[in-house]
Amino acid sequence: MSESGINPQDVNFEFDNEDLTQLLGSILATLGPIILTAILFLYIFKQAGKAQSSIFSFSKSKAKYFNKGKQSITFNDVAGLTEVKEELKEVVDFLKNPQKYRKLGARPPKGVLLVGPSGVGKTLLARAVAGQANVPFFSIAGSEFMEILVGVGASRVRDLFANAKKAAPSIIFIDEIDAIGRARGLGGFGGGHDERDQTLNQILVEMDGFEPTDRVVVMASTNRGDLLDQALLRPGRFDRRITLTFPDLEERAAIIKLHSKGKPFEENVSWDRIAQRTVGFSGADLENMLNEAAILTARKEKTKIGMEEIDEGALKVKLGPAKKRVFSEQDKRITAFHECGHAITSWKLENTDPVQKISIVSRGMALGFTLIPPEKDRPHVTKDFLVDQITALMGGRAAEELMFNQMTTGAANDIQNATKIARDMVIEYGMSSLGPLNLSPQIDAGEWSKNYMNPQEVSSETQSQIDKEVRRIINESYEKAKVILKKNKKSLVLLSEELIKQETLDFDVINKILKIDGKK
Repeated sequence: MSESGINPQDVNFEFDNEDLTQLLGSILATLGPIILTAILFLYIFKQAGKAQSSIFSFSKSKAKYFNKGKQSITFNDVAGLTEVKEELKEVVDFLKNPQKYRKLGARPPKGVLLVGPSGVGKTLLARAVAGQANVPFFSIAGSEFMEILVGVGASRVRDLFANAKKAAPSIIFIDEIDAIGRARGLGGFGGGHDERDQTLNQILVEMDGFEPTDRVVVMASTNRGDLLDQALLRPGRFDRRITLTFPDLEERAAIIKLHSKGKPFEENVSWDRIAQRTVGFSGADLENMLNEAAILTARKEKTKIGMEEIDEGALKVKLGPAKKRVFSEQDKRITAFHECGHAITSWKLENTDPVQKISIVSRGMALGFTLIPPEKDRPHVTKDFLVDQITALMGGRAAEELMFNQMTTGAANDIQNATKIARDMVIEYGMSSLGPLNLSPQIDAGEWSKNYMNPQEVSSETQSQIDKEVRRIINESYEKAKVILKKNKKSLVLLSEELIKQETLDFDVINKILKIDGKK
């Protein structure tokens, strides 16, 4: 213990080395900006490299590549379309056995164009050809060739065909080819040398430049075949043009059975009945119908899909989901009499199909609907049938006038459809007093590109006569509908009152009520 009374061992000593702290601060102050600058430059160089790489990648094709054996879809997965599949089987055989055709001097098809409305199976058929032939498959949409930079589309075409030739035998499939294959000169006031024309020109060159050993088939699809450039359609490019239409009765039944696999159904489900009631449905519509039916069944916590769910699925696909709108009693009555006016007018006409369902449940933009599906496919449509169709369409407005002495906006769509049918009868089908003349404008791509306007091919006097004929057909049909409803006013009231109570009436109830005056 020291003289001051403090023990040295009890004292804590701390040393602060100010020289070391100052040294570290000096190093950080000197090297910090240099390190940050280096990191910044590295980041800039990295981003510049990515940008440079992306610039050069503009010219690369964006086609999706499916390697050999990766396409599991074959012709067995495509229901119906028997004649179309027979045509495409030759393409498959060419890809597998090209020498068989060359020995006979036959030139294999270079291109196959599938033309038809949406949903009929154009893309599915292309995939089935690739799966059946077991060859690589390049798929790209027509719009994917286009970019803001001029020349990119043509460069992507060259890259696509180069890759397909390396993988030969192979298939190139261009979906919606009308995006780049429209007639040159229809691009507006931009002239004929825009990006789309350059891309089309490159496709024409590549298809003409095939060597005999290049086992590459180009398939394309469009629902606007009338817009395509004639150079695309000539022999040597798209040699085969296959037209697809909506499936007929047998094809619809086959498509429904194909898509029903893996789904449980009740025993009373009739595929033939479903096929008869889905005239005008595409293959995609039928698949969606069964899917909606399955979803509705699960929502109801049922274990099997029934006819009720399938009918609802069909209505949802065509008209949209049901909406619970709040109507006043007056609006409800007007809608009910309007729809029953359609039903009774159609029921009493000789050339119309039976009414299957009436509803005042709102779907889509419609406040109600009258379901009159065709009983059979009609390859030929007669004048009497078209006139009766117009009369049935006018039945809604006629019922409004008869029962309420009023006209409402609810008949707008009916009037639009009736006018279209009447105008087609006059200018397309020659079913009027003007004679068997086609009076619709015949648009020629070349002439249109010169004038930049729709050509007028009929005189003002003829156009006035067309308008008079259309008006005559509509007015005569409207008067006929009013006569029918006046004679059957009792049935109109009974059917409408029952519809107001139940909101939806099916065939059996409609038939029971209308039997009062006798069917047809």
